[in-house]
Amino acid sequence: MSVMLIFLAGIAAIVIWWMGQQRLTSRPWLEVGHVGHPGGGERSPIPTTRIGLYVFLAVVGALFSLFVSAYMMRVGTPDWWSTPIPRLLWLNTASLIVSSVAMQWAKAEAQRDHGATMRTGLLAALATAILFLIGQIFAWRELTQAGYVLADNPANSFFYVITGMHGLHIVGGLIALGRTTTRTWNGVVTDRTRLSVGLCATYWHFMLIVWLILFALFAGWANDFADLCRQLLT
Repeated sequence: MSVMLIFLAGIAAIVIWWMGQQRLTSRPWLEVGHVGHPGGGERSPIPTTRIGLYVFLAVVGALFSLFVSAYMMRVGTPDWWSTPIPRLLWLNTASLIVSSVAMQWAKAEAQRDHGATMRTGLLAALATAILFLIGQIFAWRELTQAGYVLADNPANSFFYVITGMHGLHIVGGLIALGRTTTRTWNGVVTDRTRLSVGLCATYWHFMLIVWLILFALFAGWANDFADLCRQLLT
């Protein structure tokens, strides 16, 4: 329940921020400007594709928040045996962090019209994200070889399902990132290029935050934090 409340609070903050960006509370009839250019050169509305991405990320966030809530309610039951965390997950986490940093670098270079360095950042983000997925597969293989199979206990099931769902979202992001990288190969940085790179960077940062939360959950840190919160509240 607390996880859902935190998620809903985050969604409310995003909605309030979006309304501020769209200036929905302004009074356009009082603004001075030329016809076709309301507000005398004010910032243009957020592109539809960006709004669509925000809505999609809200849905994805709701999905993972439900997974986390179910995990928190299920942990500690008599048939629950915690799944060990492969050391490889630390390397995978580092790879995804580097990928997110590379995407931010590519976004900054796109804003500066530096096509060559922008493509370098995009390629680095692609390579490290692929490395992350390969590492996840090897982590799965390590667990299955150690006897931690999917149907063995609920902890294993949660681990495979949640990490698999996150991996599928990374694959979807790689498809979009690959298309963006292909379109930018001619070296010309256009407004569409900046928008595409910016959307990919936003998606990458979001998936990194989701993974860090999941990693903390599997490592047991989230449980310790929840126990601390319960002690403070009581």
